[in-house]
Amino acid sequence: MKKILFTTILFLSILLIFTNMSFAATPKLVNKLNDAFEDIESWIIKISTPAAAVAVCTGALMRKFSFGDEEKIRVGKKLITGSLFSYGFILAVDLILSAIQSLIG
Repeated sequence: MKKILFTTILFLSILLIFTNMSFAATPKLVNKLNDAFEDIESWIIKISTPAAAVAVCTGALMRKFSFGDEEKIRVGKKLITGSLFSYGFILAVDLILSAIQSLIG
């Protein structure tokens, strides 16, 4: 009786120890979603740089060729600051996501 009880307890403890270790791979759907999000992130970074440059140049040209019109100067200044803040936000989000990814993986 003691041998059967000892064998059962040993088997259950080994089973509990090895069930905590998972040798399964990441599911294909999760890998596809991670790859898709990484592609989208890289596209956003690639597109946002020239878009910010065009917005800043447009704002500068609006200020330059306003000929004293206060509203055009104000709109040009808002365009420049808005585009720089937006580009800075995109870069900050990219930095934070990279930091989180390096901590996780």
